[in-house]
Amino acid sequence: MTTFAKVADWLHVRNGLIAGKSVGFVPTMGALHDGHISLIRRAKSENDLSVLSIFVNPTQFNSTSDFEKYPLSVETDLEKAEAAGCDFALLPDRAQMYPDDYRYRVSESTFSKVLCGAHRPGHFDGVLTVVLKLLSLAKANRAYFGEKDYQQLELIREMARSFFLETEIVGSPTVRETDGLAMSSRNLRLTSEQRQLAPEIAQTIAHSLRDKQTPQFAKEQLESKGFKVDYVEDHVVGSPAMNRRFVAAFLGEIRLIDNMTESDAKRFSGATP
Repeated sequence: MTTFAKVADWLHVRNGLIAGKSVGFVPTMGALHDGHISLIRRAKSENDLSVLSIFVNPTQFNSTSDFEKYPLSVETDLEKAEAAGCDFALLPDRAQMYPDDYRYRVSESTFSKVLCGAHRPGHFDGVLTVVLKLLSLAKANRAYFGEKDYQQLELIREMARSFFLETEIVGSPTVRETDGLAMSSRNLRLTSEQRQLAPEIAQTIAHSLRDKQTPQFAKEQLESKGFKVDYVEDHVVGSPAMNRRFVAAFLGEIRLIDNMTESDAKRFSGATP
């Protein structure tokens, strides 16, 4: 695997040596887990070459403290990526990603204002802006994103269509721990007690869907178990359009998100911890 810290060096290679080959791209903020690895492997299997980026994007954080506490493990991440078959890794810094100091940004006016967007103002401006930049750099045939962040996935898909981007946005099913917890880099910040409780998010959502219970019922169930709940809401999204139940809840200062369709809930087999 070849690593690039400078955008200019990557563009030289991208525009020359690998021109004409299909490229699969996996943009990340590092702290790689098996969900990320599954995306890298899929990118490698469906394209001639695979590219990973690691950039902890400051513009999508609503809290300086949250940004500063985001787990960093670049050396380990690169080892995992190489073992998964990744060909190239991009490691740009803030100065390269934001030479304009974030004066120019991408905003969406509808779906970004609900769910996480309603509770994290400006979050999706940061996400869409950095993803547009990364897609422009990678110039990939396909870019891969996990469905755990389904709102983000849909917004990126719509942005790609709206700006006539040639990169296909590919969603992959949420990868879960054996107890059902959706894999996330933020899970590394959970205490042992919080980690034991965290799978209740997925279990509660799955059970509420299977039992035809309302989002409000699921919200109350989570609150009774000790979660501080931002939201539990149903939205019809995607193509084909399907109803999804979305959840965001805190354990201490750690905010966890998940989502499921009724079909997902029927297949869900997370064991009680």
